[in-house]
Amino acid sequence: MTTECTSVSTTGLTEAVVDSFEGTPDPRLRELLGSLTRHLHAFVRETEPTMAEWERTIDFLTATGQTCTDTRQEFVLLSDVLGVSMLVETINGDRGDGDATESTVLGPFHMTESPARALGADLDLVGSGEPCVVSGRVLSRDGTPLPGAVLDVWQANAEGYYDVQQPEVQPAGNGRGLFTADGEGRFWFRTCVPSPYPIPTDGPVGDLLRATARESYRPAHIHFIVSAEGHVPVTTHIFVEGSDHLDSDAVFAVKKSLVQDFTETDDPVLAREFGIPNPFRHARFDLVLKPLDTNTLDSEGP
Repeated sequence: MTTECTSVSTTGLTEAVVDSFEGTPDPRLRELLGSLTRHLHAFVRETEPTMAEWERTIDFLTATGQTCTDTRQEFVLLSDVLGVSMLVETINGDRGDGDATESTVLGPFHMTESPARALGADLDLVGSGEPCVVSGRVLSRDGTPLPGAVLDVWQANAEGYYDVQQPEVQPAGNGRGLFTADGEGRFWFRTCVPSPYPIPTDGPVGDLLRATARESYRPAHIHFIVSAEGHVPVTTHIFVEGSDHLDSDAVFAVKKSLVQDFTETDDPVLAREFGIPNPFRHARFDLVLKPLDTNTLDSEGP
């Protein structure tokens, strides 16, 4: 009898909270808050946390917020390791346009502005890694080049650290660049071959990974945000073929189409053209954007 009364009481509480949002002017916000309340209350009823467990949850979320700074976003990292970032990216990026570059997570280190750089510039300001050239084109879905496309690029150094993690070692902007594609949609830049690295584990997210015996490593990759007039921007990575952890990415962000070969190249002429020591590694790929009006494009055909 007591259990039945408790069940009715908790259900009534849920509906009372949902009803409290009925006056929300924004219908989407009202929908989101109602759904959040029902799912969160259902989780609590299912798992029946003790008061001590709930207090520990509040402490964890508080510590997560307190760990965030201008150059570190612990809540993004938490979203990443729970797979929520990848789920949101996939839901929003999956619109049946298989010929466009797939999206993946932003990650917690896009927290500082990338400096504008000329095509061909070197992102590896400290020269600590294996020389590499990254080149390709930015195209629309029908193969049309997108001149003037903007590419925001960032990566960790050869030891697996971003500039904001080592301000005393790396100059600001190391591994980062904002490039503008040429008149044929082409881009190219020099850098070092990225390496796998562990996500930061010195905060609450690290505590979570240790408590659950989970791996903290990400495979080698370079981040991109690519945009062009009249097209949908894409946030994505390029992963290094053959890298460790491609099958066990701590943030679940690997997609097969984003894995690219960083080919070993022994070509003195090409090396001189790119201004890079020979031999070097060369990654070639195109980044394909969806037009903003995809319905019109689909009706007209490619």
